[in-house]
Amino acid sequence: MKKNYFNYTRIKDKYLLTNDLGRYAFLSKEEMYRFLTDQLKPEEGLTTKLKENYFLYDTSDHAFVEEAGAAFREYRQNLFQGAALHIFVLTKQCNQQCVYCQASTDMERSSMSFETAERAVDVALQSPAKYITFEFQGGEPLMNFETLKHIVEYTEQQETDKVIDFSMVSNLMLLNDEKLMFLKEHGVSICTSLDGDEILHNRNRPYFKKNSFEVLKEKFHMVQQQELQISAIQTTTRYSFPRYKELVNQYVAYGMTQIFIRPLTPLGYAEQHWDSIGYSPEEFLDFYKNILEYIIQLNKNGTFIAEGHAKIFLNKVINHDAGNYMELRSPCGGAIGQMAYYHNGKVYSCDEARMLAEMGDDSFCLGNVYKDSYNDLMSSSVCKVLARASCLEGLSDCCDCAFHPYCGTCPVISYARYNTVYPALAEEYRCKIYKGIQLLLFKKIHEEPELMELFKTWCQ
Repeated sequence: MKKNYFNYTRIKDKYLLTNDLGRYAFLSKEEMYRFLTDQLKPEEGLTTKLKENYFLYDTSDHAFVEEAGAAFREYRQNLFQGAALHIFVLTKQCNQQCVYCQASTDMERSSMSFETAERAVDVALQSPAKYITFEFQGGEPLMNFETLKHIVEYTEQQETDKVIDFSMVSNLMLLNDEKLMFLKEHGVSICTSLDGDEILHNRNRPYFKKNSFEVLKEKFHMVQQQELQISAIQTTTRYSFPRYKELVNQYVAYGMTQIFIRPLTPLGYAEQHWDSIGYSPEEFLDFYKNILEYIIQLNKNGTFIAEGHAKIFLNKVINHDAGNYMELRSPCGGAIGQMAYYHNGKVYSCDEARMLAEMGDDSFCLGNVYKDSYNDLMSSSVCKVLARASCLEGLSDCCDCAFHPYCGTCPVISYARYNTVYPALAEEYRCKIYKGIQLLLFKKIHEEPELMELFKTWCQ
């Protein structure tokens, strides 16, 4: 028998083996020794398991490459779709003053015109992706609702065989019945921000002199009463740490079945105020562990709720589906998976790239909707650099990591923080967080195998 390429790491008393196809295996010290020294017997169960998961093979090299290659293509099918997520930045304006967001400090009247919107739609529809999402962002997109309406109506008038979903990311403060009816009529799903219970949400996301939590609660129930799809995202600040139970309980109270625990991105306004709202990767991981333990206990007690990062990683581990979460791909989704259309017509590789532009750095601008086609944007040097810099298999700090089949990196954030798209990732803030989450999940799989049934329900 022959061994396929693999990476490994030690977890308690076992070795975790992974390979590029997203398969894994736990081996004891004795099993690891026999595996490495070719002493496994063909008829034993461990041999069968390792063959089924492409760690061992007894066919010709050519036959194995054909079989494993097909499985690899299936696992990484997201690379063959083209840009599927198209973000329309309708305005820079925002009506909240969130403690971590640069948009909240910018009341400049910079909004996307109808002409720019139409040109952006025309470019987006040139993507080869069959299934496309048009996501409306800001600032606060409801502050330029007329352009949102125009994009939806203009798109629906186009002759295309693509399946297009519309989504709006909004704080909902300006939502009214008229806007809600339009969103419902045209099937625009809604994603809002919910950072926790009343105390935590109001501290993270103030709304002038009003109680932002109470306003959001009212708007949230408006959406639910219309049976329109709504989800929520959370951003973790230092203020979140002591209120992790209240945070989860608030999502449960709103009938949410998923909570996505997101670390702060140390850019712009958040970086400037890091001493008061930021934290180390180790501090975030302690918080995340508390959240995960609490969520698991809730599930055991009959309340179903999944954690978003865990769901993404577990879907790769359990279902061998790499998914299409842009930051956890190799290469990342910058340009080749998503594009962001700025209010002035500039096209950026991703949301992080346009955030960097708002800080005064246009390095990741792909082009402009007034002069560039989709193919022009994909042929740009920026697109090529992003793909090369985020291909984990070619990065020295990632290629030998046991977690790289499930992970990803963001060259834009790397450039913003370290002035290079090739930083020392082993010591990088987001890398430590992603590895820490995966290590925690694999420890759970190893030490509490009964949790696999719960984890499988999260991935259905």
